[in-house]
Amino acid sequence: MLKEFREFAIKGNAVDIAIGVVLAAAFGAIVNSLVKDVIMPPIGLVLGKTDFSNLFVIVKAGSLPGPYPSLAAAQASGAVTVNYGTFLNTIITFVIVAFSIFLVVKLMNRLRRPEEVATKDCPYCLSSIPIAATRCSACTSHLDAEPTAG
Repeated sequence: MLKEFREFAIKGNAVDIAIGVVLAAAFGAIVNSLVKDVIMPPIGLVLGKTDFSNLFVIVKAGSLPGPYPSLAAAQASGAVTVNYGTFLNTIITFVIVAFSIFLVVKLMNRLRRPEEVATKDCPYCLSSIPIAATRCSACTSHLDAEPTAG
């Protein structure tokens, strides 16, 4: 059983998946930092708040009565909160990750696309052949003469 597991673990696909998961986690951390540390502070300033993740609504006060200066203070007192600022951060992070993945997929599709070879159809057998061909590879007809009706 260990031998089978070892064979599975060292297969190319399993290693590729493991590398992909590690890279995705690292990429997620980078995007989270981008949203939290770069994008949200200016948005928070425009909204008049210094920390966007501290946008919350109190559903039920905790053991200490509010107002609470931060989400951490509200949660420490046992208050029940709706953390819409954190939710908005998560949505923005998702949009950035989805857009980044879209760009990577688009790039990969462009790289995978084989170079289009200009072709023409053989007038005798209608096979697709390169434009510069002087003889059809399917029917071996010379292509310098047009077919005769017959």
